[in-house]
Amino acid sequence: MAKTPTKRVTGFELEPGSLLAGKYEVVTFLGSGWESEVYRVRERGTRVERAAKLFFPQHNKGNRAVKFYARKLHKLRHCPILIQYHSQERIHFEGLPITFLVSDYIEGTRLSSFLREQRGKRLTPFEGLHLLHVLAAGVEIIHRAREYHGDIHDDNVIVSRRGITFDVKLVDFYDWGAPNAENMREDVYDLIRILYDAVGGRAHYANQPKVIKSICCGLKRSLIARKFKTAGHLRHYLETMSWNGTHYRRKGGW
Repeated sequence: MAKTPTKRVTGFELEPGSLLAGKYEVVTFLGSGWESEVYRVRERGTRVERAAKLFFPQHNKGNRAVKFYARKLHKLRHCPILIQYHSQERIHFEGLPITFLVSDYIEGTRLSSFLREQRGKRLTPFEGLHLLHVLAAGVEIIHRAREYHGDIHDDNVIVSRRGITFDVKLVDFYDWGAPNAENMREDVYDLIRILYDAVGGRAHYANQPKVIKSICCGLKRSLIARKFKTAGHLRHYLETMSWNGTHYRRKGGW
């Protein structure tokens, strides 16, 4: 007998004040992706604000996506760059069981929106390098746990300014299968792509200082893979650069 296809849900459109699982009051919509929507919610008992990630049932068959997220967040709970997972809950929406994950609510702005607010819609090279350093240091801890992120881009980075640097959090993951060196190299490439786009992308690349080009390598994967084998290598590289006039110079040469 053929299986009845799962009814597709493309949006929940929850209104502020809606109640989830009898415990969480919806405050506002935060964002959406291909597999879920995320809402800012408030615990009824404590008034503490959390984030609730509601999965579309067609992308969470057998709760596979939920289990992947929850287990990965639990395994990486000691990684400061990631949000902290709290619990799993279930509701019914249009007659369908919907699972959602509750995690910390993080103050900040998605990097994509943050960049649009900057002068020229981009960061200076100095700012871009600080952003890259914070991200690389955070991802290094993930890689040390023999895990990977798999979906690093400017909509999955939550950022806020702190002095001359940034506070950042990574959200979401993508399941490319079991952790391996290739998946970790993709994380490194994605980190460098963040820098490339943050300082202006293709339109401004020709006028970037040498240090930016020495890291971005024209976005050529083979060059990046040879130069920065891990996020830790990239972090160390950034920490051993020195400023020399209008150019950066790395201690010990390039």
